[in-house]
Amino acid sequence: MSDYDISNAAWITARACNNSACVQVAHLAGGMVAVRDSKDTSKAPHFFDSGEWAAFVSGVKAGEFDLPAS
Repeated sequence: MSDYDISNAAWITARACNNSACVQVAHLAGGMVAVRDSKDTSKAPHFFDSGEWAAFVSGVKAGEFDLPAS
């Protein structure tokens, strides 16, 4: 169990989502970010602090997680 209250979290679904298998993000108090799988919202989300989240978003924008060209 986490120490973060997500009971009133405003979950944001990725714009690129076109089915029920999506990632959802919620910005929490204190700069924390929660990430969960929309297929099973009963599972505990993963939590990231603001520095971790900023590094992840920067990596996404820089293409660090793109699939290799085939």
